[in-house]
Amino acid sequence: GLTRMLLECSLSDKLCVVQEKQYEVIIIPALLVGTFLILLGVILWLFIREQRSQQQQRPGLQGKAQTGGPNWEAAECGGNVVVPLRETSVESFLQATTPALAKLQVPREQLSGVLEEIHNGSCGTIYRAKMNTGDPAKTKTVILKALKEQAELHEVRDFIGQIQFYQYLGKHKNLVQLEGCCTERLPLYMVLEDMAQGDLLSFLWTCRRDVMTMDGLLYDLTEKQVYHIGKQVLLGLEFLQEKHLFHGDIAARNVLLQGDLTAKLCGLGLAYEVHAQGAISSTRTIPLKWLAPERLLLRPASIRGDVWSFGILLYEMVTLGAPPYPEVPPTSILQHLQRRKIMKRPSSCTHTMYSIMKCCWRWSEDSRPSPRELHLRLEAASRTADDKAVLQVPELVVPELYAAVAGIQAESLSYNYSVL
Repeated sequence: GLTRMLLECSLSDKLCVVQEKQYEVIIIPALLVGTFLILLGVILWLFIREQRSQQQQRPGLQGKAQTGGPNWEAAECGGNVVVPLRETSVESFLQATTPALAKLQVPREQLSGVLEEIHNGSCGTIYRAKMNTGDPAKTKTVILKALKEQAELHEVRDFIGQIQFYQYLGKHKNLVQLEGCCTERLPLYMVLEDMAQGDLLSFLWTCRRDVMTMDGLLYDLTEKQVYHIGKQVLLGLEFLQEKHLFHGDIAARNVLLQGDLTAKLCGLGLAYEVHAQGAISSTRTIPLKWLAPERLLLRPASIRGDVWSFGILLYEMVTLGAPPYPEVPPTSILQHLQRRKIMKRPSSCTHTMYSIMKCCWRWSEDSRPSPRELHLRLEAASRTADDKAVLQVPELVVPELYAAVAGIQAESLSYNYSVL
């Protein structure tokens, strides 16, 4: 077209020359701008795709404080089974999975005598029951988690997935143990060991009362016993770390006690989700005041986040169950931590224990000690810890007030046993 235009003009006609230069001025910049816009679009597309992939690995945090209540409620429904299966009906699914769980099967006739109903949720009920061992003198109480009889296939898969997760973990003295299961037909049962003394938070609140013993359990707590319980929690965390897992919700409400103050971790729902799905469900929420800064910033969780929460657990124990950051609203906790503020030393806390708390609360997760290093520090501190002076807090706890300050639901405090 440009050649034709030049042929129609005379050599003395300057207009043709000007037009030729105008084409050069317009076309080349247009090509450059178009190339730039294409590259910018590709970069934005890659950025958005990366953000979406990271979002799938982030815990679901909302502006208001979320419940950390009964952890079985958070993990009862939904989720994926550890080993993907193709069966399309509940019956065929159970037929395919029951042989793999043969060693865990408990005859239903051995589960008799329900003692109490602990929790009744939308996906099933949790009971305390008796289990016959074949010897009348050795009948023991267990926790029976029952899936509702009209369960959908995805609920059955998730329930079996939880059992398989316990099977994968194996036994550890500081984790709540799976005693067996009944999965050959509906209703499905998961049988777990009973920790009759309940959760650590309720124990700490009872220690505030003028009670010396109850059912053979001492309700006086010393500094040395705080270290004793803390070391057992760390052993449980070390075990999870060896399995390339983390807990994700270390708190007094997720530690169960036996009569000899043996501590066992429960509330393993986050560990199960990471094992089964490779990421934390976006619907799962954790009380904000126990979360490490990187978790509040929606970064991927790790065992170092559990170390931060362990420092909060020490604070809970030394204050006999006080809520963390009592002067800070749950929704303002991130801004509080971003100003590099941490909790002050409680009057009942020694400088040695407070220094351990502070090393757990270092902003950078890489600068925090590992569970193993923290265990060694507690071991050293316990050698000189006071084992005579009893920790005392005169005020009794008002559950509704505690829940508001801690950022959890008050009704969740009525439960003293949680699984997954």
